[in-house]
Amino acid sequence: MPSEESPFEEPDAGLLSPVRAGTAAEAATGDRAWLQALLDAEAALARAQARLGMIPQESADAIAATARAECFDLADVARRARGAGNPVVPLVADLRKLAGEASEHVHHGATSQDILDTAAMLVADRARGDVLAFIDRALASLAGLAEAHRDVPMAGRTLGRQALPITFGLKAAGWLMGVLEARERLAAVRLPVQLGGAAGTLSDYGAQALDLVAAYAAENGLAQPDLPWHTRRTPVIDLASALGLTAGTLGKIATDVVLLAHSEVDEVAEPAAPGRGASSAMPHKRNPALATMIRAAALQVPAHVQILLTAQAAPHERPAGEWHAEWEPLRDCLRLTGGAAETAAELLDGLEVAPDRMRANLDDLLETLGADPGAGAAPELVDRALAAYRRSLG
Repeated sequence: MPSEESPFEEPDAGLLSPVRAGTAAEAATGDRAWLQALLDAEAALARAQARLGMIPQESADAIAATARAECFDLADVARRARGAGNPVVPLVADLRKLAGEASEHVHHGATSQDILDTAAMLVADRARGDVLAFIDRALASLAGLAEAHRDVPMAGRTLGRQALPITFGLKAAGWLMGVLEARERLAAVRLPVQLGGAAGTLSDYGAQALDLVAAYAAENGLAQPDLPWHTRRTPVIDLASALGLTAGTLGKIATDVVLLAHSEVDEVAEPAAPGRGASSAMPHKRNPALATMIRAAALQVPAHVQILLTAQAAPHERPAGEWHAEWEPLRDCLRLTGGAAETAAELLDGLEVAPDRMRANLDDLLETLGADPGAGAAPELVDRALAAYRRSLG
Protein backbone atom coordinates (compact mmCIF):
# COMPACT_ATOMS: atom_id res chain seq x y z
CA MET A 1 0.00 0.00 0.00
CA PRO A 2 1.21 3.58 -0.63
CA SER A 3 2.65 5.19 2.48
CA GLU A 4 1.26 8.29 4.10
CA GLU A 5 4.50 10.15 3.35
CA SER A 6 4.25 9.51 -0.39
CA PRO A 7 0.77 8.65 -1.69
CA PHE A 8 2.05 7.94 -5.21
CA GLU A 9 4.42 4.98 -5.17
CA GLU A 10 3.20 3.18 -8.26
CA PRO A 11 6.11 1.94 -10.40
CA ASP A 12 7.11 3.83 -13.51
CA ALA A 13 5.16 1.82 -16.08
CA GLY A 14 6.07 3.98 -19.07
CA LEU A 15 2.87 6.02 -19.21
CA LEU A 16 4.72 8.87 -20.93
CA SER A 17 7.11 6.60 -22.83
CA PRO A 18 5.05 4.08 -24.80
CA VAL A 19 8.05 2.98 -26.86
CA ARG A 20 9.37 1.12 -23.82
CA ALA A 21 6.13 0.26 -22.00
CA GLY A 22 5.75 -3.48 -21.63
CA THR A 23 8.91 -4.29 -23.60
CA ALA A 24 11.71 -6.68 -22.74
CA ALA A 25 14.02 -3.69 -22.22
CA GLU A 26 11.59 -2.25 -19.69
CA ALA A 27 11.62 -5.47 -17.67
CA ALA A 28 15.42 -5.74 -17.87
CA THR A 29 16.04 -2.18 -16.66
CA GLY A 30 13.29 -1.54 -14.10
CA ASP A 31 13.95 -0.84 -10.43
CA ARG A 32 13.43 -4.46 -9.45
CA ALA A 33 15.88 -5.62 -12.12
CA TRP A 34 18.45 -3.13 -10.83
CA LEU A 35 17.85 -4.26 -7.24
CA GLN A 36 18.43 -7.87 -8.23
CA ALA A 37 21.57 -6.91 -10.14
CA LEU A 38 22.95 -5.16 -7.04
CA LEU A 39 22.26 -8.29 -5.02
CA ASP A 40 23.76 -10.49 -7.72
CA ALA A 41 26.92 -8.40 -7.56
CA GLU A 42 27.12 -8.86 -3.79
CA ALA A 43 26.51 -12.61 -4.05
CA ALA A 44 29.13 -12.95 -6.79
CA LEU A 45 31.66 -11.12 -4.64
CA ALA A 46 31.03 -13.53 -1.77
CA ARG A 47 31.31 -16.56 -4.06
CA ALA A 48 34.57 -15.27 -5.54
CA GLN A 49 36.01 -14.68 -2.09
CA ALA A 50 34.96 -18.14 -0.95
CA ARG A 51 36.56 -19.63 -4.05
CA LEU A 52 39.88 -18.12 -2.94
CA GLY A 53 39.40 -19.08 0.71
CA MET A 54 39.00 -15.47 1.84
CA ILE A 55 35.65 -16.17 3.51
CA PRO A 56 33.97 -19.47 4.47
CA GLN A 57 31.92 -21.18 1.78
CA GLU A 58 29.04 -21.37 4.25
CA SER A 59 29.01 -17.57 4.43
CA ALA A 60 28.95 -17.23 0.66
CA ASP A 61 26.07 -19.71 0.46
CA ALA A 62 24.13 -17.83 3.14
CA ILE A 63 24.66 -14.49 1.38
CA ALA A 64 23.60 -15.91 -1.98
CA ALA A 65 20.50 -17.48 -0.44
CA THR A 66 19.28 -14.14 0.90
CA ALA A 67 20.32 -12.01 -2.10
CA ARG A 68 16.88 -12.13 -3.69
CA ALA A 69 14.96 -9.01 -4.59
CA GLU A 70 11.71 -10.31 -3.11
CA CYS A 71 13.35 -10.30 0.33
CA PHE A 72 13.77 -6.51 0.26
CA ASP A 73 11.45 -3.52 0.45
CA LEU A 74 12.36 -1.73 -2.77
CA ALA A 75 10.65 1.56 -1.95
CA ASP A 76 12.20 1.62 1.52
CA VAL A 77 15.71 1.04 0.13
CA ALA A 78 15.13 3.84 -2.40
CA ARG A 79 14.05 6.31 0.28
CA ARG A 80 16.94 5.41 2.60
CA ALA A 81 19.39 5.87 -0.29
CA ARG A 82 19.01 9.59 0.29
CA GLY A 83 21.08 9.20 3.45
CA ALA A 84 24.30 8.16 1.69
CA GLY A 85 23.45 9.30 -1.83
CA ASN A 86 23.35 5.78 -3.26
CA PRO A 87 21.24 2.65 -2.75
CA VAL A 88 24.09 0.28 -1.94
CA VAL A 89 24.56 1.50 1.64
CA PRO A 90 21.00 0.73 2.83
CA LEU A 91 20.91 -2.44 0.75
CA VAL A 92 24.08 -3.78 2.36
CA ALA A 93 22.67 -2.98 5.80
CA ASP A 94 19.55 -5.00 5.04
CA LEU A 95 21.54 -7.83 3.47
CA ARG A 96 23.68 -8.09 6.58
CA LYS A 97 20.59 -8.41 8.75
CA LEU A 98 19.24 -11.20 6.58
CA ALA A 99 22.59 -13.01 6.32
CA GLY A 100 22.74 -13.71 10.06
CA GLU A 101 26.07 -15.20 11.11
CA ALA A 102 27.49 -14.50 7.65
CA SER A 103 26.87 -10.75 8.05
CA GLU A 104 30.54 -9.91 8.66
CA HIS A 105 31.41 -11.30 5.23
CA VAL A 106 28.81 -9.27 3.32
CA HIS A 107 30.39 -6.61 1.06
CA HIS A 108 33.85 -7.53 2.38
CA GLY A 109 36.48 -5.05 1.17
CA ALA A 110 34.21 -3.48 -1.46
CA THR A 111 32.97 0.07 -1.86
CA SER A 112 29.49 1.10 -2.95
CA GLN A 113 30.67 2.05 -6.41
CA ASP A 114 32.13 -1.42 -6.95
CA ILE A 115 28.72 -2.95 -6.46
CA LEU A 116 26.65 -0.38 -8.35
CA ASP A 117 29.01 -0.24 -11.33
CA THR A 118 29.07 -4.03 -11.53
CA ALA A 119 25.28 -4.09 -11.27
CA ALA A 120 25.09 -1.53 -14.08
CA MET A 121 27.18 -3.80 -16.29
CA LEU A 122 24.97 -6.78 -15.37
CA VAL A 123 21.82 -4.84 -16.25
CA ALA A 124 23.44 -3.67 -19.48
CA ASP A 125 24.52 -7.18 -20.41
CA ARG A 126 21.06 -8.60 -19.80
CA ALA A 127 19.30 -5.78 -21.61
CA ARG A 128 21.77 -5.94 -24.51
CA GLY A 129 20.87 -9.56 -25.10
CA ASP A 130 17.25 -8.56 -25.65
CA VAL A 131 18.20 -5.58 -27.82
CA LEU A 132 20.40 -7.73 -30.05
CA ALA A 133 17.67 -10.35 -30.42
CA PHE A 134 15.19 -7.77 -31.69
CA ILE A 135 17.83 -6.20 -33.92
CA ASP A 136 18.45 -9.62 -35.44
CA ARG A 137 14.73 -9.87 -36.19
CA ALA A 138 14.80 -6.45 -37.78
CA LEU A 139 17.86 -7.37 -39.84
CA ALA A 140 16.19 -10.50 -41.17
CA SER A 141 13.16 -8.46 -42.21
CA LEU A 142 15.32 -5.80 -43.82
CA ALA A 143 17.25 -8.39 -45.79
CA GLY A 144 13.95 -9.82 -46.98
CA LEU A 145 12.70 -6.38 -48.04
CA ALA A 146 15.94 -5.59 -49.87
CA GLU A 147 15.91 -8.89 -51.74
CA ALA A 148 12.20 -8.86 -52.57
CA HIS A 149 12.30 -5.29 -53.87
CA ARG A 150 15.81 -5.33 -55.37
CA ASP A 151 14.53 -4.14 -58.75
CA VAL A 152 11.37 -2.25 -57.72
CA PRO A 153 11.80 1.30 -59.03
CA MET A 154 10.86 4.36 -57.02
CA ALA A 155 11.75 8.02 -56.88
CA GLY A 156 14.86 8.84 -54.91
CA ARG A 157 14.52 12.00 -52.85
CA THR A 158 17.15 14.51 -51.86
CA LEU A 159 16.44 17.52 -49.63
CA GLY A 160 12.85 16.34 -49.52
CA ARG A 161 12.31 16.56 -53.29
CA GLN A 162 12.18 13.91 -56.00
CA ALA A 163 15.66 13.55 -57.51
CA LEU A 164 16.46 10.48 -59.68
CA PRO A 165 15.19 6.90 -59.79
CA ILE A 166 16.41 4.36 -57.25
CA THR A 167 14.93 1.04 -56.14
CA PHE A 168 13.10 0.33 -52.92
CA GLY A 169 15.52 -2.56 -52.49
CA LEU A 170 18.38 -0.05 -52.35
CA LYS A 171 16.59 1.99 -49.71
CA ALA A 172 16.00 -1.14 -47.64
CA ALA A 173 19.64 -2.15 -48.18
CA GLY A 174 20.75 1.20 -46.78
CA TRP A 175 18.60 0.60 -43.70
CA LEU A 176 20.05 -2.92 -43.46
CA MET A 177 23.67 -1.76 -43.50
CA GLY A 178 23.05 0.95 -40.92
CA VAL A 179 21.46 -1.47 -38.48
CA LEU A 180 24.09 -4.14 -39.18
CA GLU A 181 26.92 -1.70 -38.43
CA ALA A 182 25.21 -0.56 -35.23
CA ARG A 183 24.67 -4.15 -34.14
CA GLU A 184 28.34 -4.98 -34.60
CA ARG A 185 29.37 -2.04 -32.42
CA LEU A 186 26.85 -2.80 -29.69
CA ALA A 187 27.76 -6.48 -29.57
CA ALA A 188 31.47 -5.62 -29.34
CA VAL A 189 31.17 -3.34 -26.30
CA ARG A 190 33.19 -4.76 -23.41
CA LEU A 191 31.33 -4.80 -20.08
CA PRO A 192 33.73 -5.26 -17.13
CA VAL A 193 33.16 -5.75 -13.42
CA GLN A 194 34.22 -3.03 -11.04
CA LEU A 195 36.32 -3.86 -8.01
CA GLY A 196 38.78 -1.44 -6.45
CA GLY A 197 37.83 -0.94 -2.83
CA ALA A 198 37.81 2.36 -1.00
CA ALA A 199 40.40 4.22 -3.09
CA GLY A 200 40.90 1.92 -6.06
CA THR A 201 43.88 0.05 -4.60
CA LEU A 202 42.19 -3.24 -3.56
CA SER A 203 43.88 -2.65 -0.22
CA ASP A 204 41.67 -5.01 1.80
CA TYR A 205 42.50 -8.05 -0.30
CA GLY A 206 46.26 -8.31 0.10
CA ALA A 207 48.21 -10.65 -2.14
CA GLN A 208 45.02 -12.20 -3.51
CA ALA A 209 43.64 -8.93 -4.84
CA LEU A 210 44.23 -9.51 -8.55
CA ASP A 211 43.11 -13.13 -8.34
CA LEU A 212 39.91 -11.90 -6.70
CA VAL A 213 39.19 -9.50 -9.57
CA ALA A 214 39.53 -12.38 -12.03
CA ALA A 215 37.30 -14.61 -9.92
CA TYR A 216 34.75 -11.83 -9.48
CA ALA A 217 34.57 -11.28 -13.25
CA ALA A 218 34.08 -14.99 -13.80
CA GLU A 219 31.32 -15.22 -11.18
CA ASN A 220 29.45 -12.34 -12.82
CA GLY A 221 30.04 -13.50 -16.38
CA LEU A 222 31.55 -10.10 -17.21
CA ALA A 223 34.92 -8.93 -18.51
CA GLN A 224 37.95 -8.50 -16.26
CA PRO A 225 39.25 -4.92 -16.15
CA ASP A 226 42.96 -4.14 -16.15
CA LEU A 227 42.43 -1.47 -13.48
CA PRO A 228 39.51 -0.21 -11.40
CA TRP A 229 37.59 2.38 -13.44
CA HIS A 230 35.93 4.43 -10.71
CA THR A 231 36.80 7.72 -12.42
CA ARG A 232 37.68 6.36 -15.87
CA ARG A 233 34.30 5.84 -17.43
CA THR A 234 35.25 4.23 -20.73
CA PRO A 235 32.92 1.22 -20.31
CA VAL A 236 29.90 3.45 -19.77
CA ILE A 237 30.81 5.76 -22.66
CA ASP A 238 31.45 2.86 -25.06
CA LEU A 239 28.08 1.38 -24.19
CA ALA A 240 26.19 4.68 -24.39
CA SER A 241 27.79 5.55 -27.73
CA ALA A 242 26.81 2.20 -29.21
CA LEU A 243 23.26 2.61 -27.91
CA GLY A 244 23.10 6.10 -29.38
CA LEU A 245 24.22 4.79 -32.76
CA THR A 246 21.70 1.97 -32.60
CA ALA A 247 18.82 4.26 -31.68
CA GLY A 248 19.85 6.65 -34.45
CA THR A 249 19.92 4.00 -37.17
CA LEU A 250 16.48 2.79 -36.13
CA GLY A 251 15.29 6.39 -36.05
CA LYS A 252 16.48 6.89 -39.63
CA ILE A 253 14.30 3.98 -40.77
CA ALA A 254 11.35 5.31 -38.80
CA THR A 255 11.75 8.78 -40.32
CA ASP A 256 11.73 7.35 -43.84
CA VAL A 257 8.64 5.28 -43.05
CA VAL A 258 6.81 8.35 -41.74
CA LEU A 259 7.65 10.27 -44.91
CA LEU A 260 6.84 7.42 -47.27
CA ALA A 261 3.51 6.89 -45.48
CA HIS A 262 2.35 10.48 -46.11
CA SER A 263 -1.08 10.54 -47.75
CA GLU A 264 0.37 12.28 -50.80
CA VAL A 265 3.12 9.64 -51.14
CA ASP A 266 1.52 6.45 -49.74
CA GLU A 267 4.37 4.14 -50.77
CA VAL A 268 4.55 2.17 -47.52
CA ALA A 269 2.27 1.53 -44.57
CA GLU A 270 2.78 0.11 -41.10
CA PRO A 271 1.38 -3.37 -40.40
CA ALA A 272 -2.27 -3.11 -39.45
CA ALA A 273 -3.44 -4.15 -35.99
CA PRO A 274 -6.52 -3.40 -33.87
CA GLY A 275 -6.23 0.09 -32.44
CA ARG A 276 -2.86 0.79 -34.03
CA GLY A 277 -2.47 4.28 -35.42
CA ALA A 278 -5.85 5.40 -34.14
CA SER A 279 -6.63 9.10 -33.76
CA SER A 280 -8.77 10.32 -30.86
CA ALA A 281 -10.24 13.09 -33.02
CA MET A 282 -10.13 11.73 -36.60
CA PRO A 283 -11.28 8.13 -36.91
CA HIS A 284 -10.50 8.05 -40.64
CA LYS A 285 -6.75 8.35 -39.99
CA ARG A 286 -4.22 5.53 -39.71
CA ASN A 287 -1.19 7.13 -38.14
CA PRO A 288 2.35 5.64 -38.33
CA ALA A 289 2.38 4.93 -34.58
CA LEU A 290 5.26 2.44 -34.51
CA ALA A 291 7.57 4.70 -36.49
CA THR A 292 6.56 7.66 -34.34
CA MET A 293 7.53 5.81 -31.16
CA ILE A 294 10.87 4.75 -32.64
CA ARG A 295 11.59 8.35 -33.69
CA ALA A 296 10.72 9.58 -30.20
CA ALA A 297 13.30 7.22 -28.72
CA ALA A 298 15.93 8.16 -31.31
CA LEU A 299 15.44 11.85 -30.52
CA GLN A 300 15.89 11.30 -26.77
CA VAL A 301 18.85 8.94 -26.55
CA PRO A 302 21.52 11.42 -27.75
CA ALA A 303 20.63 13.81 -24.93
CA HIS A 304 21.17 11.04 -22.38
CA VAL A 305 24.47 10.12 -24.05
CA GLN A 306 25.54 13.75 -23.73
CA ILE A 307 25.02 13.64 -19.97
CA LEU A 308 27.16 10.52 -19.75
CA LEU A 309 29.89 12.15 -21.82
CA THR A 310 29.84 15.21 -19.56
CA ALA A 311 29.99 13.08 -16.41
CA GLN A 312 33.44 11.75 -17.34
CA ALA A 313 35.18 14.72 -15.72
CA ALA A 314 35.20 13.21 -12.24
CA PRO A 315 37.63 14.39 -9.54
CA HIS A 316 40.51 12.34 -8.16
CA GLU A 317 39.65 8.78 -7.09
CA ARG A 318 35.89 9.04 -6.51
CA PRO A 319 33.17 11.01 -8.29
CA ALA A 320 31.12 13.57 -6.41
CA GLY A 321 27.94 13.77 -8.43
CA GLU A 322 29.31 12.75 -11.83
CA TRP A 323 28.87 9.03 -11.15
CA HIS A 324 25.45 9.61 -9.59
CA ALA A 325 24.40 11.59 -12.66
CA GLU A 326 25.04 8.54 -14.86
CA TRP A 327 22.47 6.17 -13.43
CA GLU A 328 19.23 7.42 -14.94
CA PRO A 329 20.67 8.46 -18.34
CA LEU A 330 22.31 5.06 -18.73
CA ARG A 331 19.07 3.31 -17.89
CA ASP A 332 17.17 5.54 -20.30
CA CYS A 333 19.65 4.77 -23.08
CA LEU A 334 19.11 1.05 -22.50
CA ARG A 335 15.35 1.11 -22.16
CA LEU A 336 14.69 3.57 -25.00
CA THR A 337 17.02 1.82 -27.43
CA GLY A 338 15.66 -1.54 -26.38
CA GLY A 339 12.10 -0.33 -26.85
CA ALA A 340 12.99 1.12 -30.24
CA ALA A 341 14.57 -2.18 -31.33
CA GLU A 342 11.54 -4.21 -30.27
CA THR A 343 9.20 -1.75 -31.98
CA ALA A 344 11.34 -1.72 -35.13
CA ALA A 345 11.23 -5.50 -35.31
CA GLU A 346 7.43 -5.31 -35.19
CA LEU A 347 7.32 -2.54 -37.77
CA LEU A 348 9.59 -4.26 -40.27
CA ASP A 349 8.08 -7.72 -39.81
CA GLY A 350 4.90 -6.51 -41.46
CA LEU A 351 5.80 -3.36 -43.38
CA GLU A 352 3.41 -2.97 -46.30
CA VAL A 353 5.10 -1.88 -49.54
CA ALA A 354 3.16 -0.43 -52.50
CA PRO A 355 5.22 -0.91 -55.70
CA ASP A 356 2.37 0.40 -57.87
CA ARG A 357 2.25 3.64 -55.93
CA MET A 358 6.04 3.91 -56.14
CA ARG A 359 5.81 3.50 -59.89
CA ALA A 360 3.08 6.12 -60.20
CA ASN A 361 5.11 8.66 -58.22
CA LEU A 362 8.17 7.82 -60.28
CA ASP A 363 6.23 8.39 -63.51
CA ASP A 364 5.62 11.96 -62.41
CA LEU A 365 9.36 12.41 -61.97
CA LEU A 366 10.16 10.82 -65.32
CA GLU A 367 7.71 13.14 -67.01
CA THR A 368 9.62 16.05 -65.53
CA LEU A 369 12.98 14.58 -66.57
CA GLY A 370 11.73 13.77 -70.05
CA ALA A 371 13.52 10.42 -70.01
CA ASP A 372 14.19 7.43 -67.77
CA PRO A 373 17.84 7.51 -66.63
CA GLY A 374 17.39 4.16 -64.89
CA ALA A 375 18.41 3.22 -61.37
CA GLY A 376 22.12 2.93 -62.05
CA ALA A 377 23.90 0.26 -60.04
CA ALA A 378 21.14 0.08 -57.41
CA PRO A 379 20.46 -3.69 -57.82
CA GLU A 380 24.16 -4.53 -57.60
CA LEU A 381 24.49 -2.37 -54.49
CA VAL A 382 21.60 -4.30 -52.95
CA ASP A 383 23.48 -7.52 -53.68
CA ARG A 384 26.55 -6.16 -51.88
CA ALA A 385 24.51 -5.29 -48.79
CA LEU A 386 22.89 -8.71 -48.75
CA ALA A 387 26.30 -10.36 -49.04
CA ALA A 388 27.55 -8.35 -46.05
CA TYR A 389 24.49 -9.41 -44.06
CA ARG A 390 24.99 -13.08 -44.91
CA ARG A 391 28.64 -12.88 -43.88
CA SER A 392 27.56 -11.53 -40.51
CA LEU A 393 25.48 -14.66 -39.99
CA GLY A 394 28.63 -16.77 -40.27
